[in-house]
Parts: sequence; structure tokens; C-alpha cells
Amino acid sequence: MSMKIASDDDDGTISEINTTPLVDIMLVLLIIFLITVPVVVQSTPVELPKERNTPTLTKPENVVLVATKEGKIFWNLKLIQNNDELLTGLKKVAVMKPQPEVHIRGDIKAPYEHVGRLVLACQRAGIQKIGFITEPASLN
Repeated sequence: MSMKIASDDDDGTISEINTTPLVDIMLVLLIIFLITVPVVVQSTPVELPKERNTPTLTKPENVVLVATKEGKIFWNLKLIQNNDELLTGLKKVAVMKPQPEVHIRGDIKAPYEHVGRLVLACQRAGIQKIGFITEPASLN
């Protein structure tokens, strides 16, 4: 797009807008976008789980493990003294038919180490189904 202004002078001076720098910049931007878009879009193909938010159906046989911010572990309402006691109890639950679910409730201020200890104990005992109990986000 250019603009020509002819003058009435005898020398025939013609003034026009030089669009070459604009075209240069646009071509550079086009090349940058063509190079970077495939890099952003590439990822390893996996099937991601679909989001579900269903209320927990609490069954009496389910085991609820609680990790407090101080590192205390509770089995339902009973305080667990050490990891051996926790592992022994989980092994007893793991052999039941059908195997009960283990629900882990971790305090929001608890370090992940405390929750991780519960997950590790469940893995060692052979628990098949572990769930994490959270509260729904407020709509405020």
C-alpha cells in the first residue's frame, strides 16, 4: 500500500510511503510463528482421564486414614502409633474379599511427606483402590 503525491514542480518529485520495513517485519514475524507453533503443539500422545466430580459414597467397610499437619496418623478415629502398626492393619484389610477402599484425608497444611507415608504403606500392603478426600471449592 503506497501513497503518491505528485507535485506541480518541474523537477517531478514524487513522495510515497516506504512500506519495505513493514513488509520485512511482517515476514520475520510470520517465520517466527511458523517455527514456534509446531513446538508448542507437540506432545506425547496419551489418553487423559476425564474430569469427574462425584460425591463420595461412604461405605462402613471403607478405611479412612487421616494425616494431620503435625504428622499424626489416624485410622478412622484411632491414633496409629507407628508405621508398623499401620502396615499390619492395611495388610489385614488387603486380604479381605471384596477389598475395601482406603480414603486418605490430608490436612491442607500437612507436608506431603505425611500423606506420602500413607500412600507408600497402602502400596506395600497391596491395597488396590486409594482415594483422596477433598472439600469442594467454594463458589465465592
